[in-house]
Order: sequence, then C-alpha cells, then structure tokens
Amino acid sequence: MPLIYLVRHGQTDWNADYRLQGQIDTPLNDKGRGQAKRNGETLSTLIEDADRFDFVASPLGRTRETMEILRTAMSLDAHGYRTEDILMEINFGDWQGSTWDELREARPDEIAARFEDPWNVVAPGEGGESYAMLSARAAHWLDAVSQDTVVVTHGGVNRCVRGLLGELSETEIPHLKVPQDKVLVIREGKTDWV
Repeated sequence: MPLIYLVRHGQTDWNADYRLQGQIDTPLNDKGRGQAKRNGETLSTLIEDADRFDFVASPLGRTRETMEILRTAMSLDAHGYRTEDILMEINFGDWQGSTWDELREARPDEIAARFEDPWNVVAPGEGGESYAMLSARAAHWLDAVSQDTVVVTHGGVNRCVRGLLGELSETEIPHLKVPQDKVLVIREGKTDWV
C-alpha cells in the first residue's frame, strides 16, 4: 500500500457551532486557516520529494482551501492538486445546516433512530447517506490509491478510512475523534497522528 498523508480540512464556523455541514460548502475560519498552515508545515518536514506524491482533495471549498494553504506552506504551487468527488463528506440530507440539538427538537424520531444505529440509518432527503454508504465510498477510494498521496478530506471519510484499516466495528467508527490540526500518516496499513 502506498504512503498516505490524510488531512481533515481546517475548522469552519459551522464546526465550531457543531452544525452539520455534510456536503454544504462552508469556508474555513481563521482558526481553520491556521490549522491548515500548521499541517502544511508538518508535511514539509515529512516529505522530501513532493513530485512523487499525488495531491488530491474533496471538491468542497473547505477542503480545497485547506489544500491550497498547506501546499503554500510546503512552498508548492497552491493549485497543483486535483479533486475527487468520492472524497466528499457524508451527505446528511435534510439534516444539513442544523445542529444535533435543533434536530432532536424538530425531528426527534429520526434523530433517535440515527443515534441508535448511525452505521445504517440513512439521512432523509435527497442524496442522504449512512455511514455504511460513506464507508463503501472510502473503501473504493482507498483501493484505487496507486502512489504516495497527500489527501485533504473530511471527518467522516477519515473515520471510515481508519475503520477500514483498523478493522474497527461499525459501532466504533462513527464516534472516532478527528482532529483538524494533525496529519494522519498511513504507512503499510497502520495509522499514526503527527
């Protein structure tokens, strides 16, 4: 398996408010830009020959902005990367834009079901997904990685990749912590944060 440096996008105001972003485009805030710069500085100490790496990001604005900041911090062309739709965050359907507390009040039955079984419950509305569906996307991407890669994606994708590599249970994966100021190193199928 190629070497992969997996980065979650920097913080947005919606992250700070615990608002479900899903596939809605939200920009980084100042803290998020600082996190992206820090991750780029970390990568610049880890990568000697950036030319042999594939740089790829989810097409959402927060991941592209993170990638551009970290590439700049690595003294690389900010726009020298590609995007892949398969790396987009889980689609929370009709829940996107709300907090879990708001949803518990407005849609108590849906949210109770989701918290009881986050792996299988599909978010209602157009394009809504479950963690099982997201994990299938993540597995497809992981299987297609053919060279050393720096990838900027989302918390949900990060959780699923770690779950797949660590053979974690369906009940563990949706609850994994995903820092925005660290880089996940995937080497020979093992993961470590730096």
